Amino acid sequence: MSDQRPTIILVHGAFAESASWNGVIERLGGYDVVAAANPLRSLPGDAAYLMDVMRGVGGPVILVGHSYGGMVITQAAGDNPSVRALVYVNAFAPDTGESALSLSGQFPGSTLADTLVQYPVSTGGNEVAIGQDAYHRQFAADASADAAALMARTQRPVTEQALNDGLTGDPAWRSLPSWFVFGDADMNIPVAAHRFMAERAKPQGQRELPGGSHAMAVARPSEVAETIIEAVRGVGG
Repeated sequence: MSDQRPTIILVHGAFAESASWNGVIERLGGYDVVAAANPLRSLPGDAAYLMDVMRGVGGPVILVGHSYGGMVITQAAGDNPSVRALVYVNAFAPDTGESALSLSGQFPGSTLADTLVQYPVSTGGNEVAIGQDAYHRQFAADASADAAALMARTQRPVTEQALNDGLTGDPAWRSLPSWFVFGDADMNIPVAAHRFMAERAKPQGQRELPGGSHAMAVARPSEVAETIIEAVRGVGG
């Protein structure tokens, strides 16, 4: 194992974009950080892109995923010796064959489906986004109205295929140390799902934030950054 301090790679999920990590990055001063632009097209393709980012970074990395980004980091980390740890921020931590859609529907409470708008894409199928009027309450209830309005306008839609793609291979959280941070007021992924995924992963650290919305990287960046720093220190970084 390299003695080099790992680079932190942040992977956003659906209905967000890489700048959603800005507040977290500001609190990670002194660490090497990259916020990747997740394509949100398909799980295999998105994971392949993240692996390209890792190769470009070189050296050890810690992968941090938000929401669907948790699917991507879990897929990309499989059998990848450069990955030292996984951090799940209101994120999916799938087992083999599980998809974002199947995990979010496994427990009651998500109100996401009623807020979505969809339209066809030229490559086939549909992509979905959260309606502008619903975005603040659904995605970022504990963020300011101005911040949520900007996020709604800059959100990256996700394809239905990506949400339906299941994890292939063994889940990386089974062999790598993991940390979880999630909010109990997440309206996209029910808190019961977060607790279930964290419990089975047996993480090194787990933090549940009262009142935390789905967009905690924006609304609660200090707590998110603290969890990431715990992961870095936990693997000797």
